[in-house]
Amino acid sequence: MENSGKNKNIKLKKIAIPLTVLLLTGVITAFSYSTTLNSANNYTKVPDIAVKKKDSIASVKAFAKVYSVLMSPRCMNCHPKGDVPLQGDDSHIHTMQPKRGTDGKGLYAMKCANCHQPENTPGLHAPPGNPNWHLPPADMKMVFEGKSSHELAKQLIDPNQNGHKDMKKLIEHADDGLVLAGWKPAQGSKLPPLSHKEFKKAWITWLETGAYAPKK
Repeated sequence: MENSGKNKNIKLKKIAIPLTVLLLTGVITAFSYSTTLNSANNYTKVPDIAVKKKDSIASVKAFAKVYSVLMSPRCMNCHPKGDVPLQGDDSHIHTMQPKRGTDGKGLYAMKCANCHQPENTPGLHAPPGNPNWHLPPADMKMVFEGKSSHELAKQLIDPNQNGHKDMKKLIEHADDGLVLAGWKPAQGSKLPPLSHKEFKKAWITWLETGAYAPKK
């Protein structure tokens, strides 16, 4: 009887060991899958993005056009790496040295709207105008200056860096009043390299084909 009890214990141990191994394998596999999935989402996810058809080649090709516009002075001058806007076709530091301020509309008496009126001021290289002229706010600077196409593409679809915009808002932003002002520059200033219609088409194509970031 004693030997019979020992044999039962041995059999139970033999069964328990494989079960333990199986359970541990399942936990490790689930953890690994979750980690991989989260890692992939961190790289590719855009909130509520409604990709019509993923096409990395078309997407990257479209972003090359988008990038050419965003890096032109008409866009980049208001997306500097510092807290002073850039100015002119050569993107030099703004002569008046206005500071960003918390809301992006200037600091103390140096408000953007003091010089940038609702419409362009007449005259060669006079201040361009818009009712909402400003830099991005201090907590969401959206820097374009010095960014590679890879860095800028990833920044533009990151809700923690793009003003919490989802797919719908990103598409709508192409028609934002201040964006459109880039195609109504001050007299004597160059236009962006593409028309607004061409830019908007490339912008939407980039987003709807997967919002892929170029390798560089």
